[in-house]
Amino acid sequence: MKKIALLLMVVGFSVIGYGLWSIIGSNLKEKDSLQTAKAIVNEETSKEGLFQPEIGEVVGVLAIPKLEAELPIIEGADPDELEKGVGHYRGSFYPDENGQIVLSGHRDTVFRGVGELAIGDILEVQVPYGTYQYKITHTKIVDKDDTSIITLQDSEEELIVTTCYPFSFIGDAPERYIMYGERVE
Repeated sequence: MKKIALLLMVVGFSVIGYGLWSIIGSNLKEKDSLQTAKAIVNEETSKEGLFQPEIGEVVGVLAIPKLEAELPIIEGADPDELEKGVGHYRGSFYPDENGQIVLSGHRDTVFRGVGELAIGDILEVQVPYGTYQYKITHTKIVDKDDTSIITLQDSEEELIVTTCYPFSFIGDAPERYIMYGERVE
């Protein structure tokens, strides 16, 4: 009986250790990405044509004043990119390109606290060629497999921010929380 109890304790500590290691590793990657993002944004370059960074490239900062958060934006929305920060959905647009800008992140890492945001709050996208503010106009909750919100329309500029929902769910969340933002001039 003592051996079983000892084995269960070792397994428990191993699981906890692995979880902590994963969280610490993700936080370090996000911190490195944020430093890179701030340096890129401070370079202030001019923009000609579409902004087309490579997958995995750090491209800017998503600032959320109400949460006092500054989050690195990474090109791509696969697990490798989301581990480093907020992912920019490949194929969606960037500010000043007159289309749908889609950003995604994990609810338990970069978007912790996003449930505190409300209609009218500001999200700020900082890229090398400028800083752009978006006011949250509405939110919606959809099934995790519903991709209808990503239309990649190019008729008007809009910011869409997605994360998993419910915020306190443990494991793979069954839904997605969507925030829509319109540009503030």
